[in-house]
Amino acid sequence: MEDKQRVYFVVDMKSFFASVECAERGLDPFQTNLVVADLDRTEKTVCLAVTPAMKKLGVRNRCRLFEIPKDIDYVVAKPRMKKYIEYAAEIYGIYLKYIDKNDIHVYSIDECFIDATDYLKIYKLRAKDFAKKLMNEISEKLHIPSTVGIGTNMFLAKIALDITAKHSPDRIGWLTEEKFKKELWHHRPITDFWQISKGTAARLEKYGIYDLAGVANFNEDVLYKEFGVNAELLIDHANGKETCTIADIKNYKAKSKSLGASQILPCNYDFKDAKLVMSEMVQSGCYELARQNCVTQLLHIFVGYGDNKEIAKATKRMHETTNLFSIIGKYVENLFDEIVDKKRPIRRLGYDFDELASGEHEMYDFFTDNSKIEKEKKLVQTILTLQDKYGKNAVLKANDFEEKATQRTRNKLVGGHNGGED
Repeated sequence: MEDKQRVYFVVDMKSFFASVECAERGLDPFQTNLVVADLDRTEKTVCLAVTPAMKKLGVRNRCRLFEIPKDIDYVVAKPRMKKYIEYAAEIYGIYLKYIDKNDIHVYSIDECFIDATDYLKIYKLRAKDFAKKLMNEISEKLHIPSTVGIGTNMFLAKIALDITAKHSPDRIGWLTEEKFKKELWHHRPITDFWQISKGTAARLEKYGIYDLAGVANFNEDVLYKEFGVNAELLIDHANGKETCTIADIKNYKAKSKSLGASQILPCNYDFKDAKLVMSEMVQSGCYELARQNCVTQLLHIFVGYGDNKEIAKATKRMHETTNLFSIIGKYVENLFDEIVDKKRPIRRLGYDFDELASGEHEMYDFFTDNSKIEKEKKLVQTILTLQDKYGKNAVLKANDFEEKATQRTRNKLVGGHNGGED
């Protein structure tokens, strides 16, 4: 790689959750058949991770437990999201020993981008040697195997990780624009490439395009007509180019801010029980708004039925700008009554608070009783103090103890999965 070119790494922990469970048991993930899944959710539960040893036997990642061949003996580890976060923090700490935080972009719990350009000169190492140094330290300290993609821009580094590194004995792949065109321009399926979905692939197939060479050599006007402004990114990537840098990501500020949550219910719920759970979710969301000192005026809710993939959804702009459940909850309840078919089973629920603003923009109509508002705000702050000190289940409503309520269970989850504390 030339000195003038930037050098990016994408470091990925191999089968991260499964590798952590192996590390905790003193096992080798390349030799151990282990899956991370919550048996409390029945055999239809999705495996969050499987070890490389399981993948060698043909077991795909994110499969369901019942899909694993019966002749394979394996260990099932219950998800422990707090433990995985602890490991991720320690891995990030290893990066910080060698790299400034401004040159690191955390992409997910087990993957990050690193602009390694300036550090190669500092440590007098070639790109592959520096990558191996990081990989070896993670392995020696935490017993977690990793994979690294190296590229002259962030896109190429990501593709080197996703496509090239998995075929390399040292689990390191690297690409320049020239190498990319030589080795991967005609790679299929095109969906193997970062940010190309099945939907995008289907739209390209209409024009007889099945690989990135086809994109690069196709009429750009037609691509812009088909994909709009997104065509620019598609064309750049087809030519191995990417203008975005980690500095650009660090400096990016969203035009608007939102907060929301969704959940898949453990079984089909009737209208009444689903409405209870939606109320719980929105109550929790209002607490989070208060915790962040934010208010909202725009609401979205959606409800997915259990008998097909149909979704009922609605949006409401409130008269008030607030974070108080006494107000927001009534709007959500009315929307729920308006859009939901009371006779159909319900399996999915979700809400969004959109166009968030700081608490100083709180606003109520002329008829609002301000004394009640202040009383509720003080109560909320007391609840938040207790929850922060003793946990979210320290203060609950009577409805949270209903048979079909889910909030007590969800308060123990991290990222929608078991946090590791029963």
